[in-house]
Amino acid sequence: MPSLPHRYGRWVLILGPVILILWIVRFIHAEFGSNITQDVIEPAIGLTIDTHNETDPVTKTDHVPQSCPTDTGMDSVLVVVKTGITEAQDKVPVHLRTTLRCVPHKIIVSDFEEDIAGIRTQDVFLNVSDTLKQNNEDFALYNRARAGGHTALTSQDHTKVANGPSGMTDNPGWKLDKWKFLPMIHSARRAKPDAKWFVFLEADTYPIWANLLSWLAHFNHEERLYLGNQMQIGSTLFAHGGSGFVLSHAAIHAVADFHKLHIDEWDDITDQEWAGDCVLGRALAATGIGLTWSWPHVTTQSVWEQDMLHEAFGKTPWCFAPFTFHHMTPADVDRFWEFEQQWFADTNSNVLTYSDIFRNLVRPTLADHLDNWDNSASAGDDRDDYKGPKTPTSLAACADYCAADPECIQYRLTADLRCTTSNAVLRGKPQPGTQSGTMLWRVDAALERMGQCEKVMWVTS
Repeated sequence: MPSLPHRYGRWVLILGPVILILWIVRFIHAEFGSNITQDVIEPAIGLTIDTHNETDPVTKTDHVPQSCPTDTGMDSVLVVVKTGITEAQDKVPVHLRTTLRCVPHKIIVSDFEEDIAGIRTQDVFLNVSDTLKQNNEDFALYNRARAGGHTALTSQDHTKVANGPSGMTDNPGWKLDKWKFLPMIHSARRAKPDAKWFVFLEADTYPIWANLLSWLAHFNHEERLYLGNQMQIGSTLFAHGGSGFVLSHAAIHAVADFHKLHIDEWDDITDQEWAGDCVLGRALAATGIGLTWSWPHVTTQSVWEQDMLHEAFGKTPWCFAPFTFHHMTPADVDRFWEFEQQWFADTNSNVLTYSDIFRNLVRPTLADHLDNWDNSASAGDDRDDYKGPKTPTSLAACADYCAADPECIQYRLTADLRCTTSNAVLRGKPQPGTQSGTMLWRVDAALERMGQCEKVMWVTS
């Protein structure tokens, strides 16, 4: 078993059969690709929930734009997007015109009910105890929003606080978020109790549906399955929420029935924990449902910051098919959506692998030198074996150190004049004051070594 690296203090990241008919998937993507230009014309119309009966909302007929293909394989899947009042209007609309546009069964659960680009969000706390909501300080943001809507938000509500040992504990939305996980299980079951698969995403998670369907074809929805990116707090293993996770039909009914009998107990447990995805993992474990470790199909990183070339925890992503990327901005979503649709329209593939993504999306964006850019090269002068310049005066000095190390591919000079290097290849992101460089010939040499994938790799157990 691989060693367990620490993440966010107490977090530990453990990055560890029906066959789809090819013509169906090709049809899906040919249709999707041919209708990209219509995305801004036809609004997405999603699942509508009648909340007049708060204890048992009624699911009404779903609708999707007429230009969407039929028989996509998604009819047996319910997609649940978790969001909140402080981000929903910024992050959700791009998905409704791209990744969610042709998804027939979807709900958006939030801490505030509102209209977003033609779909109504559900108040995930509607059926939560009023006593809890009125007396627990974690619900301060929720209560303010219920009373005053967006005008009740404060500057602190929008502040992105750096993660500490127990997450963003000073952010009101973050403190409220942990309470959403167990209630949204019930929201999902009420919305489509006959679904074979329940897929849970966040507003900055990008899903690749063709890859999901091909992956799920290896599993039986009548088994109690919990698929996700393995994380650990203390002794609890659970699926990281931001990476996205999947529950089978059998699993969601089992955990919902279990929680329904022990609501007060699990309110106490949630109050004591600081991560809602951990709470859900504990509830599933208490129900007898273990996690299927699913990295690298689901990841904590964006497509620009995921190392696709190197092994981690017994798996090299290269020939695997990713289902999700996390921390994707609306611009990232638009860009990847266009790439994905064009890829499936132009190829005979029914899946999109990391290899395909790196060769056709990431590699063309790399440059030998970029100003105000952070490629996340992380190995620096804090390493015991570091022999580079302690205080380089230019990026060239850092580049010389990288060139002298045959394993080095990328390097950067931070604003405080630290030279850092890496053997990974990441596009990275904008960062004022940081300069980044890439040894492009070494990237191409690495691609030659990786070669073509003879078959797609899947995590199936």
